[in-house]
Amino acid sequence: MREAIAEYVEREEKRQEMRKQAVAAWEELQSTGLHATEQEVSAWLESWGTDDELPPPEWHK
Repeated sequence: MREAIAEYVEREEKRQEMRKQAVAAWEELQSTGLHATEQEVSAWLESWGTDDELPPPEWHK
């Protein structure tokens, strides 16, 4: 029982931290307007491990 409770608490703490990071990222986007598009990020990720690996996309408004 203790192990299950400890696992639950750990999971919830991680979930709370992820939410906190997501909110901070959203607030930064709202204040700066800097972003990369889904297409830019997808192209970059798809190039990983290939001979033509792309650099990370540039942030823009």
